Amino acid sequence: MQNNNLKKLPIGISTFSEIIQKDYIYIDKTKEALDIISNHKYAFLSRPRRFGKSLFLDTLHEIFEGNKKLFSGLYIEDKWDFEDRYPVIRISFSGDLRSQEGLKKNILHVLKYNQYALDVTCDDVREFDTCFSELIQKSYEKYQKQVVILIDEYDKPILDNLDQMQVAFENREVLKSLYGVMKESDRYIRFVFLTGVSKFSKASIFSGLNNLRDISLLPQFGTICGYTQNDIETSFLPYLEGVELERVKEWYNGYNFLSDKVYNPFDILLFIDGGFIYKNYWFNTGTPSFLIKLFKENNYNLAELENYMVESNVLDSFDIDNISFETVMFQSGYLTIREVEYLGNDIFYHLTFPNIEVKKSFNDYILTNYFVNRTKKSRIQYDLYSLMAKGNLDSLEKVIKSLFASIAYNNFTNNYIENYEGFYASVIYAYFAGSGFDKVIAEDATSEGRIDLSVFIDDKVFIFEFKVDSTGALEQIKKKNYHQKYMSDYNEIYLIGVEFDSRKRSLAGFSWERIV
Repeated sequence: MQNNNLKKLPIGISTFSEIIQKDYIYIDKTKEALDIISNHKYAFLSRPRRFGKSLFLDTLHEIFEGNKKLFSGLYIEDKWDFEDRYPVIRISFSGDLRSQEGLKKNILHVLKYNQYALDVTCDDVREFDTCFSELIQKSYEKYQKQVVILIDEYDKPILDNLDQMQVAFENREVLKSLYGVMKESDRYIRFVFLTGVSKFSKASIFSGLNNLRDISLLPQFGTICGYTQNDIETSFLPYLEGVELERVKEWYNGYNFLSDKVYNPFDILLFIDGGFIYKNYWFNTGTPSFLIKLFKENNYNLAELENYMVESNVLDSFDIDNISFETVMFQSGYLTIREVEYLGNDIFYHLTFPNIEVKKSFNDYILTNYFVNRTKKSRIQYDLYSLMAKGNLDSLEKVIKSLFASIAYNNFTNNYIENYEGFYASVIYAYFAGSGFDKVIAEDATSEGRIDLSVFIDDKVFIFEFKVDSTGALEQIKKKNYHQKYMSDYNEIYLIGVEFDSRKRSLAGFSWERIV
């Protein structure tokens, strides 16, 4: 239960003034804010949803409007001239974005609000691009100061329509016209800041705005949104009395934007408010339904997502003409950077799931929306966990048979199943990763090779080898001595060989041994 002497938790609040004035806890991000506004004119930040982008943008708003009293005790307080005030145009998208006409009306409504807030009037209130241009110029003329433009969720009109691509294309053209106004109005502009989930290529949506600086993966801005481990161990420590911080870290930390790893704020706030119950707080705020289509089109092996290597340019941007599954997975927050590797003149990123919450939830989501009969999934996962927790592997064969009997094969063609070994690895991995095991590692490296799957629970480790249309799975584990790396740390080590018949779509062999 929360101590009444502690500051309140700002759950769902993205208004900076409300957080400060009503005594909510605030993690100071004004150092990063000062860096951006001092060194950039056009800046762009991509972060997953619920990461605090809107709060940061609102913080910039208050800085440029000169509301110094809100920044008492914060980093920027004595480092910025709050007397130097600027007119601020604020754009965000809500309401009907499901058609081109709906988006245009939305933009005109937002521009009308800004006219009221700045006390200026557009002559043309029918054409959004003309009105935006007028708003910028007239604000400059009225206040004799260059204008600040803050755009929140700049990509929402596109992302909300990935299920109806024609509208997505139409909305892209509308946004291209809107954002193109800024290039023509450069002389009147002091600073532009845009936030969003995705990074669309400059050519497709910011045509001509060549000086837009993408700060998303600049190390100095790696913690611009989110909570660091230091924040948890200092500012939030009084809120987490009696909680095992290492477990909180495993569940919710891990997002890497080339600086210290960060927590999604939404997770930490709801974890504290919910009485320290480990749940999928962030993941449940929005299901990645559009990813299912991309997943189906590319025959991905889910197990490979634990260490998925891509060239650096894959993460730079995407467009709806050619949507990359890997890019969307990273930008949406389902994968993060595990390691950066430099090979010659090239940069490669090794991606992975950021934490237990995302790994468990994503695999469970794919499992229930693509692979299996929903009604049997929960029971099978319960049986997997309970049998392995007891070391009862004699009964495990039956559960794995049930597992494959539960697959909705009507989602696949015969040719797909018979020729894609990753299909079987994906199903098995998704079941284990979506269950409550302490740890699940795919392609676990040893000195002799890679273990297909390692599953951990308490003081037990289970080493799996899978074969499709061939035999000798258990013998390969023993031959490669895969168990040696765990001999000193685990009391019980189990070797499990699983063999599948792709044509019969069933288990063809199951054998196991315990190492003592």
